[in-house]
Amino acid sequence: MNVYVPILVLGAVALAFALFSVVVASIAGPSRYNRAKLDAYECGIDPTPQPTGGGRFPVKYYLTAMLFIIFDIEIVFLYPWAVHFDALGVFGLVAMGLFMFNVFVAYAYEWRRGGLTWD
Repeated sequence: MNVYVPILVLGAVALAFALFSVVVASIAGPSRYNRAKLDAYECGIDPTPQPTGGGRFPVKYYLTAMLFIIFDIEIVFLYPWAVHFDALGVFGLVAMGLFMFNVFVAYAYEWRRGGLTWD
C-alpha cells in the first residue's frame, strides 16, 4: 500500500486544485454579463448563419487532421525506443532506422503530393 500513497496524494492535490480553481473563478469572475460578452468570438468576423444541415468543411481540413494524427502516432513510437535504447542493442537501432525510413518516405510522399500546403 505504501507504493500507492504518492499517487493518491497527487490525485488529492489535483482534485483540490481543480475545486479551488472553480470556486475562486466563480467568486472573482464577472458578475454582470452583457450581450457582447456572451457572443461567440469569431476573430473579429461576424458569424454567419449556418445552413440547417450544418456547414460543410473542405476535405483538405480532414486530410490535414488525418496527417497530423498519423505522424503524431508514429512519433509516439520513438519514446519507448529512447527509454530502452541501451537494452535493445543493434537490433533496436536497425529496427528504429527502418521505422524512421518509413516515416520519412511517407513524409516525402505527402510533401511531393502537396498534402502539407494549405490553400
